Amino acid sequence: MKRRDFLKSGAKGSLASGLLLTGANLEAKDKSPGHGLVSNRSKDNWQQLSNGEKGTPERFKNINYKVVVIGGGMAGICAAVASAREGVKTLLVQDRSVLGGNASSEIRVLVNGVNHLQPDWIPERETGLIEEILLHNRFLNPQESFSVWDHVLYDFVIRETHLDLLLNTQAINVEMKGSTIKKAICWQTSTETEFHISAEQFIDCSGDGLLAATAGAEYRTGREAGSEFNEKYAPKEADGWQMGASLLIAGKDMGKPTPYTPPSFAIPFDLKKSHPKRKVRSFNEGYWWVEVGSQNDIIADQNEIQEKLMGYVHGVWDYIKNSGEYEGTENYALEWIGSVPGRRESRRFMGDHILSERDLVDHHHFDDAVAYGGWSLDEHNPGGIENLEEPPSYFHYHFKKIYQIPFRSLYSKNIDNLLFSGRNISQTHIALSSTRVMATCALMGQATGTAAAMCVNHKTNPRGIYKKHIKTLQEKLLINDAFIPDHPSVDTNDKVKEALQITASSTKSGNASLLNDGWSRDFNGKEHHWASTSLPATVNIDWEAPVDLSSVIVKCDTNVKMNIMMRNNYNNKKIYTDKVPPELLKSLSLQAKIEGKWVDLGSLDNNQTRRIKFNFDQIKTTSIRIKMNETYGLDYVKLFEVKAFENTIIT
Repeated sequence: MKRRDFLKSGAKGSLASGLLLTGANLEAKDKSPGHGLVSNRSKDNWQQLSNGEKGTPERFKNINYKVVVIGGGMAGICAAVASAREGVKTLLVQDRSVLGGNASSEIRVLVNGVNHLQPDWIPERETGLIEEILLHNRFLNPQESFSVWDHVLYDFVIRETHLDLLLNTQAINVEMKGSTIKKAICWQTSTETEFHISAEQFIDCSGDGLLAATAGAEYRTGREAGSEFNEKYAPKEADGWQMGASLLIAGKDMGKPTPYTPPSFAIPFDLKKSHPKRKVRSFNEGYWWVEVGSQNDIIADQNEIQEKLMGYVHGVWDYIKNSGEYEGTENYALEWIGSVPGRRESRRFMGDHILSERDLVDHHHFDDAVAYGGWSLDEHNPGGIENLEEPPSYFHYHFKKIYQIPFRSLYSKNIDNLLFSGRNISQTHIALSSTRVMATCALMGQATGTAAAMCVNHKTNPRGIYKKHIKTLQEKLLINDAFIPDHPSVDTNDKVKEALQITASSTKSGNASLLNDGWSRDFNGKEHHWASTSLPATVNIDWEAPVDLSSVIVKCDTNVKMNIMMRNNYNNKKIYTDKVPPELLKSLSLQAKIEGKWVDLGSLDNNQTRRIKFNFDQIKTTSIRIKMNETYGLDYVKLFEVKAFENTIIT
């Protein structure tokens, strides 16, 4: 098809059918304003009544960044913020009007992570940026509104100094130079604008990975044969099945009888014909098992899947309300129903390591570990609600402890400047059944965002970070309160490691010396904390000779054994809370002894994060003192780590 005919036929139809121009075509194409891939408006017949003149709308922009993150779900948000906090000019591109991806108000999937480890179903909650987000939501959105949650995420992104955001914008193609992405070609539906975005590093956190696919990154779909990676829970022969997408609903007790009449497109449903593990446990939250998968191209099947799901979800609610099988439904009505399916699986892009079932269940130790997981091997019935004879999920394996995720699974093996985070990382289908949950994806995002910024600063690519700078990457993640199992901090720049002694005003448990042991939480049954007997309390760090300092980090307690994500109900009070953690330190101050006198360096009276940072003009001191005055509920305080640096500005 000639270019003129392509434009005449309409870009919308071509994009919908997947007939995108290749990177090679783009390299030779005129990219002047008005001559973009989809933004040619040369025939636009516009009369501007403001001045009576004819005009041609400008719908083409070239922009430049150092790092571009595609996809504004939890992985993408954390990647973009992590990159920006390293001082690198970063752009986050999101194809919807709201951030959050599957967690947004459009879909409402819970931000699950390591929620329940056997045998006691206790969490090992994620810290770092994802915890910052969840705590931010606790303070700004105590009513747990999903619409407000969208704006909490928006606030978390736009407040970053070095970070810009494009909403309603999809990456649809790339410009390449050899195996390097030079530009992302993006289309913003709300402004009819085509963006050509140049960057040194690209991170595809979009789930489906259209940018990565059009760049030529190697990827897989479907299920591997068990023999390929020695996977116990994989099928005997490889096939094309991918886990399904779901539509969720929310019911509300109206306080009076409320009838329900299903719409014309409802698909009849009878739970008695289903596998017994498919259950209706409440009337006020959705049913994840209302899902439809695909054994071919789940992206191309999206419209058909959405139509089916809208029919099935109404059929399920009709059964609940009108079958007579459930007492207490008379007063319930649908308060909200989704129209955007939440997808679990599509493309998986290949990196230098393919994470597999054996890596997870055997708890393989990776020297390049940068994240962790522990959700069960939760492989959903690939047929979903269209295969009622099988359970909705097989729950092959429940973890007793967390596993590591290596950096080599987070960048492309054949595209030089491409990383990815989320469900599209380099892994098998069975490994995906665990790693796909959003808090785990967020940890990957923080890792890739930090790594991309390092690529810019060290003038290298992701593989170069693995080969030459992996320890630096890990230390940066640990400083920023990520946790990497069995990789304690050994940062040689930390001046606290040179301290003569660490003492406390009182000790209820642990020991003040543990604030320097490289661990930011109690782990595997071992204490790595100090706790006071009461408040106020102080911790002193003394040096034998004066040291130069310009920043101090304090990591306090938020109880990582308790889940703090939003839920529709909190029946299990042992592991879920809808409150600000009472353990969180609220009020504290920092002082330093300079020439024999205590000098104030900073104070916080409304702290809202686990990692507390103090930056100040460089001083020379022999001692610092942290005074803790109040928590959000406890009458004592617990700390896990204190770090101090000479020339580092903590972001």
